[in-house]
Amino acid sequence: MSDDLLLNQIDPELLSETLQLALRLGLFLASVAIAPQIGRSLPLLLWQVLKWNQNYTEINARDVYKRYVKPVQNLIAVMGGLIFVALNLNWLIIYEELYGFLGFFVYSALSIGLLWFASQATRQIIRQSVIHLVKRWFGEVNEIVLVFETLIYIVIVLVAIVIFARGLQLDLFTLSASLGIGGVAVAFASQQALGRLVGTLELYLDRPYLPGEYIRVTFNPYAEEVYGRIESIGLRSTKIRIVARNTVTIVPNSMMASLNIENISRGKKIMAILCLNFNKLLKEGECALVRQIIDRETIVFRDLDRASTQVQFESSENNGHTRARAIFFLTGSSRNSVELRKGLLELANEAIAQKLAAYNITFTTPDPIVYIDSPMSI
Repeated sequence: MSDDLLLNQIDPELLSETLQLALRLGLFLASVAIAPQIGRSLPLLLWQVLKWNQNYTEINARDVYKRYVKPVQNLIAVMGGLIFVALNLNWLIIYEELYGFLGFFVYSALSIGLLWFASQATRQIIRQSVIHLVKRWFGEVNEIVLVFETLIYIVIVLVAIVIFARGLQLDLFTLSASLGIGGVAVAFASQQALGRLVGTLELYLDRPYLPGEYIRVTFNPYAEEVYGRIESIGLRSTKIRIVARNTVTIVPNSMMASLNIENISRGKKIMAILCLNFNKLLKEGECALVRQIIDRETIVFRDLDRASTQVQFESSENNGHTRARAIFFLTGSSRNSVELRKGLLELANEAIAQKLAAYNITFTTPDPIVYIDSPMSI
């Protein structure tokens, strides 16, 4: 009878709120209890997904799991458990003080775990895949791996901060403004460091020069050009050994990425000699026509040194025919570009024959086109 009297004296609304709090808190504690089992099941789930995906793709599930998942399977289990707890923390979101108190520990652990897991996973991916790609692209493993790794770590830290702040429902803009002058100074210093890293990344992606190549660059528009050999490309700067003085100039990569650089070593210039044997003696007008057609059909070459193009004629009264020798200079920035221009020159030879045949002028090419490497002028 006393218990019924006590229940009648309790406010029903308060009783409902208490029961709701107990239920939500119980669900959250239950999620904490089963979180380790949820986390440990994630590697097994990934293994099943890989096996299923193996039926539709060419990946080797066992190899992928062994290389990428197994080395970090414990971290995957921990992160899975923490994420599960963080999601179930939303049961208490209507209780701001309790949510903030528990959320500080939950999201702190989640942010630290994310940093640790992402750093280990990044290191594993770089060792297993990125190093092989860099070696295939650049011929050797160099500082570009460190550049990518550093940039990824910066992104990981920023993501962890955002997750922590969003989890506790903190306003990032207000938090940044509250840092005051100290935050501005840190941001300015970070901007300079990030600028150097971005400059280094641009150099490695665009590759305007490589170690061992000679370049010509102007640092001061009122001073002479600098001509030197690339000694090395580091994370922060490029070392250039100046020709004649034999001194080394160290230039920040962010500055090198913004300069106009002339790469002397990559200047390819090839002399192509095309011989045409005409079955008759050409008159002066016909020789001029041959020059005109050759010039017109080779105008498609963007990197043809037209000032150096020559067409020479030799007439033999005894044999009754004229030989023409066309000399071209092909330029390009790489071996592939030069090879492309060689192929275009072969096509131009056929076009020249068709145009001259329309004027009843035929010729034969006794020899294939001769290509001679010609050094670029420095």
